[in-house]
Amino acid sequence: MDTHIPERIADFVYDGEMDCELINVESEHSALSAAIGASATGVRTFTATASQGLALMHEIVFIASGLRLPIVMAVANRALSAPINIWNDQQDSISERDAGWIQLYVESAQEALDTTIMAFRIAEDRKVLTPVMVCLDGFTLSHVFEPVDIPSDKAVDSFLPSFKPFYKLDPKNPITVGPIGLPNSYMEFKQQQNDAIAKSLTVIRKTNEEWSKRFKRSYGNGLIELYQMKDAEYAVVGMGTLCSTAREVVDNLRKEGKRVGMIKVKAYRPFPEEDILDAVKNLKAIAVLDRNISLGHNGALHTDIKAALKPNNNLIVNNFIMGLGGRDITPEMIAKAINKTIESKQEVREWLGN
Repeated sequence: MDTHIPERIADFVYDGEMDCELINVESEHSALSAAIGASATGVRTFTATASQGLALMHEIVFIASGLRLPIVMAVANRALSAPINIWNDQQDSISERDAGWIQLYVESAQEALDTTIMAFRIAEDRKVLTPVMVCLDGFTLSHVFEPVDIPSDKAVDSFLPSFKPFYKLDPKNPITVGPIGLPNSYMEFKQQQNDAIAKSLTVIRKTNEEWSKRFKRSYGNGLIELYQMKDAEYAVVGMGTLCSTAREVVDNLRKEGKRVGMIKVKAYRPFPEEDILDAVKNLKAIAVLDRNISLGHNGALHTDIKAALKPNNNLIVNNFIMGLGGRDITPEMIAKAINKTIESKQEVREWLGN
């Protein structure tokens, strides 16, 4: 899944279309380690992974964010074993949600391309200096053929100027990178990371606005995207490609006279709490579709939305687990989730498999 991405980059490099150094490594653990070394020397750095590969990176994922290196990594979302499964769900990146990376989930190939470019600008912002995962559904997007508008080099260079690192490894100006964090300082480092990710909310919005002005495409406000929400009484909430199917379902239910809308969560970390609270303030109930499961509890997106709601909020928040291990998410399944939510008198959690 992710191999298509570095393979295509390799084609660009060897055909002379991209001026960069391609590092061949023996594992995903080594891939992110090499990316850390490259980024620390002050060069713009990109890599890609998926599923077990991301799991193998786990140790290094925390190091990359802790060192505040603005690496961008594509994650072609796929299930984690066991049993052995190579198909799509979002369990791999969701499992890294607490690793200190910004996570942006995309719906189309065009959005994947645009978001990857924007991700560098977000990650490299002096107020942020945090790595970014661009999460795209495996197979559904990693193997899709669809028309994509590729901006010119000149246009991208204008939007994304040359990288000027805030600090870098340089023998002429020695610095210490990754020293020991004793108990009297470790928490302060983590607080700085948390503050930087919180500040990225504004940076993501501004980056999306600037992208819209220059390229005439935008994705909501960069954090969430609303569809048919102006007069909605109920909404379906999700991330990634399932939102494309949900749009059609919403349109069909509208024809039946049901006032339904959709909330697409693009930025999962930082979690856009205030934007979501504003979007649901006039709703009676929502159906949260999770393509992941925190075993022994609920879907991760549902958990975060529930945590964001005020204690006295009467909004019914139903959770539907679906699409695990590549199971198709059909219009009928999404319609079932929405209709059950419209009929709900109390909150429910359900696994929808067919």
